[in-house]
Amino acid sequence: MVDRRPALIARCRETRDVVAAIALARRAGLEVGVRCGGHGVAGLAVPEAGLMIDLTPMGGVRVDPERRRAWVQGGALLGALDAATQPYGLATTAGNVSHTGVGGLTLGGGMGWLARRHGLSCDNVVAFELVTADGDVVRASAEENAEVFWGLRGGGGNFGVVTEFEFALHATGTRAMSVELDFPVADAGAALVRWRELAAVAPRPATYTATVSGGIAALGFVWVGDPGAGHQHARALDTLGRPIERRLQEPSYLDLQRREDTPQGHAQRRYWKGHYVRELSEGAIAALLAHDPSVAAGLQAYGGAIAEVPDEATAFSQRDAAFEYVGAARWTDPAEDEARIATARQCAARLAPFASGVYVNVLGDEGAAGVRRAYPPAKLARLTALKDALDPHNVFHLNANIAPSRQSAPA
Repeated sequence: MVDRRPALIARCRETRDVVAAIALARRAGLEVGVRCGGHGVAGLAVPEAGLMIDLTPMGGVRVDPERRRAWVQGGALLGALDAATQPYGLATTAGNVSHTGVGGLTLGGGMGWLARRHGLSCDNVVAFELVTADGDVVRASAEENAEVFWGLRGGGGNFGVVTEFEFALHATGTRAMSVELDFPVADAGAALVRWRELAAVAPRPATYTATVSGGIAALGFVWVGDPGAGHQHARALDTLGRPIERRLQEPSYLDLQRREDTPQGHAQRRYWKGHYVRELSEGAIAALLAHDPSVAAGLQAYGGAIAEVPDEATAFSQRDAAFEYVGAARWTDPAEDEARIATARQCAARLAPFASGVYVNVLGDEGAAGVRRAYPPAKLARLTALKDALDPHNVFHLNANIAPSRQSAPA
């Protein structure tokens, strides 16, 4: 669906290549896109007749198991991070698809199976190395350039190109478990109410998930850690009712992190919309179950360590959300684009009255209105001030853009 042709692709192998690419783009007046994993549904990494900074050659990960630290280059994928840390029984919060870029995920927040135990990906960053629009290489941490550190934890790619992340790691072991119970959509209302109640009191190793697609509601949770304890918790799902099918798996953590890779195949056309909800009311459940069968509705539970971080501590917002909703459509025929997108929008619109905001990493074509949904006014004003300081010409605008307050002509 993305058919744009950059004038130049800069395949960067080290930080100084990124510095040179930004300088060239500014001298030549070229629009700048930044590519890592290539998961943005709007394809903003690919600028038409511009310069694409391709970070994929910068995919290295270095681990210090004694200090429980990982240093991750800006182009690394989640699979590389997990593969480097799991031999030591260590991990940090990462997303659910292994070919997602660490950079895009973390800069927007970073939800994953460990988030309820250890916080979002951005909560686990100790320091960033950032190349700014002026070509300066800046280190940002709690002690150094603290305001930049604040903004990079949830503010997206608005402030420059991150060439290295330093992450705290956690002793997570290498085992996991998942359980799902399938119910016909027509009979799933009561089961979803009970699932919602269980999610509210779930232990932190459990991340409750629900998918409504093709006439089936699949309700359950993912557990990271000792499967024995996960099996004990799974007994609570018996109170949902009698499913038409029950699936229980015990993958390794690495296999859990890869299990969604195939459904996310790049060959398909796709569109999605998202919301955060503070509570899954009966009205929201009814709207969810009214989804068109061609649009997969997914829910993932928040809470736990995510909610314990003070809202003002990071640019990431919506920490009081109970669930994240994403309505996603996939298809192969270009002739169906308009109809499929319209259907996905209609499904998401039914959930809108119950929404409290949106995750910046699921924004696509919403523009400034989407950014205003992602950040409350006071936080957006603080992010705008940081944009004014770091990128007043809005060089980095192919993203969920936080525009500078008074954009001037590029230098």
